[in-house]
Amino acid sequence: MRLDRVSFAKRLEGYVEATRLPSQPVVEGRLLRMVGLTLEAEGLQAAVGSRCLVINDGGYHPVQVEAEVMGFSGNKIFLMPVGSLVGIAPGARVVPLPDSGRLPMGMSMLGRVVDGVGRALDGKGGMRAEDWVPMDGPVINPLAREPIHEPMDVGIRSINSLLTVGRGQRLGLFAGTGVGKSVLLGMMTKFTKADIIVVGLIGERGREVKEFIEHILGEEGLKRSVVVASPADDAPLMRLRAAQYCTRIAEYFRDKGKNVLLLMDSLTRYAQAQREIALAIGEPPATKGYPPSVFAKLPRLVERAGNGEKGGGSITAFYTVLSEGDDQQDPIADAARGVLDGHFVLSRRLAEEGHYPAIDIEASISRVMPQVVSPEQLQNAQRFKQLWSRYQQSRDLISVGAYVAGGDAETDLAIQRFPVMRQFLRQGLTESQSLDDSSLLLDAVLTGKAG
Repeated sequence: MRLDRVSFAKRLEGYVEATRLPSQPVVEGRLLRMVGLTLEAEGLQAAVGSRCLVINDGGYHPVQVEAEVMGFSGNKIFLMPVGSLVGIAPGARVVPLPDSGRLPMGMSMLGRVVDGVGRALDGKGGMRAEDWVPMDGPVINPLAREPIHEPMDVGIRSINSLLTVGRGQRLGLFAGTGVGKSVLLGMMTKFTKADIIVVGLIGERGREVKEFIEHILGEEGLKRSVVVASPADDAPLMRLRAAQYCTRIAEYFRDKGKNVLLLMDSLTRYAQAQREIALAIGEPPATKGYPPSVFAKLPRLVERAGNGEKGGGSITAFYTVLSEGDDQQDPIADAARGVLDGHFVLSRRLAEEGHYPAIDIEASISRVMPQVVSPEQLQNAQRFKQLWSRYQQSRDLISVGAYVAGGDAETDLAIQRFPVMRQFLRQGLTESQSLDDSSLLLDAVLTGKAG
């Protein structure tokens, strides 16, 4: 039901009056102008990061939009809106809100799809919030964190055996468009042994959000998952908040002692949202158009994942990183490699050959694998990579028939084992393989017992 101008103004004034502290009078500002996505206000007393309401109660239909203070210059305050600015006019009131906002949390979120501020998107009605928590989670002393010492079964043979993931590890999936990142994430949600799965779909096409939930995640996967979706047509601040919100949900369940799998697709869209905001408020670009604040925010987001304190839960996180033009030296990809505990590179060449999952094991690494597997498995993984790499080095000679058998014993062995090795790395969408079975099969491939 629409409110008339008088009742709308009374309700808003009642809200502000009820939530402010007596010692902190509300100092309103006025909207000066809008440049691109940025709002400029004056007369406002608000700190960076605080929330405000931009209210236009002078038109036929009152309009209010939430915005966040992103910066200031002199007596001017720069704000970024969360939603649409349709109906906002010059001179609109800018009213500071009492705190930075709290988000709904609880077990009732499982099986639900929400946006970046906790509103339901799945049409199943509202949720019963067990707790309301701030956006910023607790900071854990790095010396108090539980070390990574336990492997995590993701159900994917090539990862379990050659790039073993540790519980509490943070990894990146690096690839260009259309090589199977989302499908690989979907396989992990189905096969991974985790208590809770939190999926963040940040900046993706709206069509892909529905397809991921219905076709890739599936009904069974959704039952133990929370999906936070902010498609590409959302405001950049909403996309930024959605990434922070799904991380906060994972922290909430970790603090409850749960082992959480966090999947964020994608970290690149998060960085691009921050770039849009930073450039809009006048921050100068640095590396390939990305301002310095982008590279400051990436580690702040990623470092929130990982193990909790000793005896607590964990967050094992996978972040997809979109390499523009398959360029692995893209500035976001390069920065992500520096703050993550490993990376899996998906190869377009393998995808074009019908090799799925298209993981390039030569270019991929899990930095915690030596701490979570036996020396025998680590040795087998290294041996597999050596043989695979030897075949790839001689691939052109072999394909044109220029290589003569007997020229090199290591290459001869690589050629002999290559068909079995290639089959070992391939896996169907509905096929799952445990850690133990993956290790046994790897040993059989190297000893020639696998046919």
